[in-house]
Amino acid sequence: MKSAHDTHVTRQFGPRARAYVDSAVHSQGADLARIAEIARQIQPARAVDLGCGGGHVTYAMAPHAGETIACDLSDDMLAAVSEAAASRGLDTVGTTRCAAEKLPFDDACFDMLGCRYSAHHWQDIDAGLREGRRILKTGAPAIFVDVVASASPLLDTHLQCVELLRDTSHVRDWSEAEWRAKLASAGFSIQQVSTWRVRMDFPVWIARMATPEPLANAIRLVQDSAPEEVRRHFEIEPDGSFMLDMALFETVAG
Repeated sequence: MKSAHDTHVTRQFGPRARAYVDSAVHSQGADLARIAEIARQIQPARAVDLGCGGGHVTYAMAPHAGETIACDLSDDMLAAVSEAAASRGLDTVGTTRCAAEKLPFDDACFDMLGCRYSAHHWQDIDAGLREGRRILKTGAPAIFVDVVASASPLLDTHLQCVELLRDTSHVRDWSEAEWRAKLASAGFSIQQVSTWRVRMDFPVWIARMATPEPLANAIRLVQDSAPEEVRRHFEIEPDGSFMLDMALFETVAG
């Protein structure tokens, strides 16, 4: 049975499934290329995309895997992923509706895991990571990509505020240090961490989530009234466009 939060996430993202399949921010990047390269190197028999969203990790892994399972809370999102996979000739892709915190898979049944831009929606990231480790074979690679928060409380608060106003199903962007601790606690050994920045085009960012106008206006008010160090860090532009910090965690199941 879905929790109230899971239902809210589904309502937020289900109607916007196609927007996330087509999103330029989500459909490209060196991080996706790295995920594809790892899959090419190990040729997993079974791979899983945890919190697949628009399915871009699935499309990166599937050409190199015997089977790839895309997991998400939203039936609409999974339907869009199935359609997109079929159009790309990826006939080894399957889908499963589930929450990250309660995966309907046997222990040690996957050879690779990818998770991109999903964990900041999880109610319990620690439970989700533990479940991810449970379903992986020991030594299997697990790649996690997400927005990361600053260690500065001032910058962190600003980020969480604008994220929540834009998408009320947002839970938290974790810092790199928090990610490292949580991954280690869940049983993952970190091999490498890569960081970079991505520009969020404000009108596109808002439209993709169909953020109500009053909330979009509130974000602009928060940005315009932010102190100079916040505006400088996020490189906030006159139209509200700004930069986000990203990280890719290459790990193996210990």
